[in-house]
Amino acid sequence: MTTHSRESIPEPATAAGPVQPPETPAPASTDMSHPEIMRALSGLLLGMFAAILSSTIVTNALPRIIADLGGGQSAFTWVVTATLLAMTASMPLWGKLADLFDKKLLIQAALSIYVIGSMIAGLSQNPAMLITVRVVQGLGVGGLIGLSQIILAAMIPPRQRGRYSGYLGATFAAATVSGPLIGGVITDTSWLGWRWCFYIGVPFALAALVVLHRTLKLPVTRRPGVRIDWTGAGLVSASVSLLLIWVTLAGDSYDWASWQSFAMVGGSVLLAALFVLVETRAAEPIIPLRLFRDRTISLTSAASLLIGVAMLAGTVFFAQFFQLARGESATMSGVMTIPMIAGMTLASTVSGRLITRTGRWKSWLLAGGVLLTGGCALLGVMRYDTPYWQIAVSMTLLGLGIGMTMQNMVLAAQNVVAPGDLGAASSMVAFFRTFGGAVGVAVLGALLANRVAEYSSSGLAELGAAPEGGGRIPDMAALEEPVRTVVASAYGHGVADVFLTTAPIALGSLLLTVFIREVALRTHTGPGR
Repeated sequence: MTTHSRESIPEPATAAGPVQPPETPAPASTDMSHPEIMRALSGLLLGMFAAILSSTIVTNALPRIIADLGGGQSAFTWVVTATLLAMTASMPLWGKLADLFDKKLLIQAALSIYVIGSMIAGLSQNPAMLITVRVVQGLGVGGLIGLSQIILAAMIPPRQRGRYSGYLGATFAAATVSGPLIGGVITDTSWLGWRWCFYIGVPFALAALVVLHRTLKLPVTRRPGVRIDWTGAGLVSASVSLLLIWVTLAGDSYDWASWQSFAMVGGSVLLAALFVLVETRAAEPIIPLRLFRDRTISLTSAASLLIGVAMLAGTVFFAQFFQLARGESATMSGVMTIPMIAGMTLASTVSGRLITRTGRWKSWLLAGGVLLTGGCALLGVMRYDTPYWQIAVSMTLLGLGIGMTMQNMVLAAQNVVAPGDLGAASSMVAFFRTFGGAVGVAVLGALLANRVAEYSSSGLAELGAAPEGGGRIPDMAALEEPVRTVVASAYGHGVADVFLTTAPIALGSLLLTVFIREVALRTHTGPGR
């Protein structure tokens, strides 16, 4: 890079002292020009877009998919949860593998896994088959999300990284919010059909494979005799999976306070304790626990967990608000979320460029936390008949907050670790963000179902009508006008309660950010730090 600094930059200190990596060779600094970086980055962006798109495109298509495959409400939930579960559980493993092996080969493997899972998902004949291949998709998506940040960090010095991280953030925003819109259009187009919701990401992934093969040039550090901590990987995956399964099923298949809940939570905690024990003794731990001695790593991980809740709430529950509370089509419900995607894209791009120019990032995290909290709070008071412009303003604030915080949290963590720990640090922050989103969607989904049942029951009682049982999503077009208004009002109020619950969680991420000590971004990537 032409941006290498001539001055040495001191090791950032923490209350517990600087984070010391194990005695292993650090990767050499790359020397890529801006055009070379942009060519390689285009491959990462294509892969990232395909990965995120596959997670969100089914949102508006799921009712049609489940109906065609003959599934019920549990299948509806698990088609989404299976991908989130596999993605969350696999991220630490992908991150650790990136610290040990060729990053280029790893992201090509992740893309290949994603393509295979997507093609088979489009051929699904029953819910069980679809849920199984969505797990395969999730493994590939976990690698693509985690490795994109890691490869970006390996190519670019921290001082310049904010500029390029903005492109990743904008791509993440575009795929996250446009997914439901694209899925709605595909589902509503007779000559395509819902199976193309899975096929559509394949061309992007294949293009990413070709571009990365030709443009990505990273130094490969050979480390003979390395042993992967498969025991640790299995324990953390099992602990996270058990907790997510519990959150998904609690309140539906069994009560939150039941022996099943105590058994599953207890099992998850026990597996987590065993994981910590194994990691303290492993020569090459999946998650180096010593990294948490650094206050920045600990705080960015915790804040990212809370940000994930707010981020996923926006992408998942807006579709239900616009379709069920306001009677919009699947396509229009995607169109009406454009203010949020515009806010996310603008904030991630602008903040990234200004961080590159100044080397300072904390003010953006603080401003993002304020906007995130304010956006959730304003959305918490909306109703089914609230003027759209008011909702659009609130969505814009939410998008701005997510755009300023999501990628920049990773940047702050990457800046305080040695080059040999970039993979582990990057994947940890992404892991906690995704984990927070997965748990948040399940818990907030249960809250929404409870609130809708409560509000609709009281409203229907006044009309002398009996509420529908079984927790089914209603066909709004089939309801008579007085009943339709009651149900629409219930969904509008219920989704608002979801955001009202999310607001203090977003505030918690802001409070954690206050205590992160800002260290100016380094201008080089080599071992000298």
